[in-house]
Amino acid sequence: MRTQSRRRPPRAPLVLAAAGTLLAPLLSGCWVGAGGAGSGGDAINVLMVNNPQMVELQKLTRAHFTKETGIKVNFTVLPENDVRDKISQDFANQAGQYDVATLSNYEIPIYARNGWLHQMNGYVAEDPAYDEQDVLKPMRQSLTADDGKLYGQPFYGESSFLMYRKDVFDKKGLTMPERPTWRQVADLAAKADGAEAGMKGICLRGLPGWGEVMAPLTTVVNTFGGTWFDKDWKARLDSPAFEKATKFYVDLVREHGESGAAQAGFAECLNNMTQGKVAMWYDATSAAGSLEAANSPVKGKVGYAPAPVEKTESSGWLYTWAWGIQKASRNPDNAWKFVSWASGKGYEELVGDQVGWSNVPAGKRASTYANADYRKEAGAFQEMTKEAIEQARPTDPGVQPRPAPGIQFVGIPEFTDLGTKVSQEISAAIAGRQSVESALKKSQALAEKISEEYEGR
Repeated sequence: MRTQSRRRPPRAPLVLAAAGTLLAPLLSGCWVGAGGAGSGGDAINVLMVNNPQMVELQKLTRAHFTKETGIKVNFTVLPENDVRDKISQDFANQAGQYDVATLSNYEIPIYARNGWLHQMNGYVAEDPAYDEQDVLKPMRQSLTADDGKLYGQPFYGESSFLMYRKDVFDKKGLTMPERPTWRQVADLAAKADGAEAGMKGICLRGLPGWGEVMAPLTTVVNTFGGTWFDKDWKARLDSPAFEKATKFYVDLVREHGESGAAQAGFAECLNNMTQGKVAMWYDATSAAGSLEAANSPVKGKVGYAPAPVEKTESSGWLYTWAWGIQKASRNPDNAWKFVSWASGKGYEELVGDQVGWSNVPAGKRASTYANADYRKEAGAFQEMTKEAIEQARPTDPGVQPRPAPGIQFVGIPEFTDLGTKVSQEISAAIAGRQSVESALKKSQALAEKISEEYEGR
C-alpha cells in the first residue's frame, strides 16, 4: 500500500519486535524439522504461525505438494508472538535459515524496504497458472512496496465485521440495522445482555497486544474521527475524538461485555460466541468459518453485519497472512513453487474437497467467491466478507489525512512496540485499574517520542 502523504522514516527501520496477535492462535504450538541448518537440495524451510488454516496446510503438504514436486518442506510452527520474533531475527540478519515465512501486510512493506525479501514479479510473470489478477486488488496493493514491486502472496485475507445471534435477537424482538452505528450496537448490547442465562451483550477484545485490543479499538477510533498521528506526525492520542472512542469502547465492554474482558482476545471471544456466552461479537471476518463449521453449536444461528461506523462510511480493517521469501534463501525457485501452490486456486479446491469449503483460506481470490461449492457452504458470510475487504481503506481509513498506511495499525516499524505499550494501558482501563484519561495521558507521552523522530521529515 502506498499513499502520497506518506513520508520516509528518518532512519533505517528497526527490527520488528514480537507483538500481540491479530488472529490469536487456537491451537498449541508445534515444531517440525527446520533445526539450525538452512535449506538445501530439494528441501525448503517454512516458518509459520500456528493458526488452524496453517496447521491444516502442514497436514496436506507431504501427500500433495511434496508428492507432486519432490520438494520436501520442513515446517517450524509457532504461536504468533513467538513466530514474529523468530522471523524478525532471521530475516533482519539474513541468516537464510528459513526460505519462506508467514508475514502480514504490516511487515511486508517494511521488510521489503529493508531489502530482506525477494520480489515476486518475475515469478508471477513466469507462472500464468497462478493468475495474479485473480487475487483481490486490496490484497495485491497491501503486499506491494514503495518501489511498486510485489513482495508477498496472501494465504488468506480478512476484514472485520459484526457477528450476532439471530435466534437471540428474534427472541428479544431486536433488529440489527443493515449498516449499524456503534451507538446502535451499544443499545443492542444492553438489550441483549442476559437474554439467556449467563449471556452478555457483546464480546470485544481486551487482551494486551498491538494486534489484540488495539486492532478493533483503532477501527473505532478511526470512525469516531480520531487518529494515532496527524499528517504532520503529531501524536493525537489525547485528542477529544481518540478519548471519546476509547471511553466508548471501554465502557461498552465493561458494562455489557464478556467476563474477564481484559484477558480476552480473538480465541477467547470465539469460544464465548461458539459456547453461547455472548449475543454479539465484533472481530475478524475469518472467524465466520469456525462459527459455521459442521461441528459448531451455533452453525446457522449467526447473522453478519458490516463493521459499525460513526463518521465514516466503512470501518473494517484489512489484514492478510501472506508468504514472504527471504532474500537470503538458498532455494528461492523452490520457495516460489511452494508459495504458488499454497496460495493458488488448486489448494483451495483441495481444502474444499478434503476438509470442507467453509474451511478454505478465503478472502484473497475473486474465483473463490464465484465458486458454487464455496458459495453454498459459506453462504451465510461470504458476500459480507468480500464486501468488507473491497471497502477497506488502508490509505484513508478515517476523516483526516494519515502519514502512513494502515487501518488497525500504523505502518511504521516502531508501531509494534508503541501499540503493545498502549494496549497495556487500555487493558488496564478495561480491568478497572485506571481511568481512560490516565491510560491515554501515558499513551500520548509514548506516541510523542515517535513524533519526535518523524516530525518535519
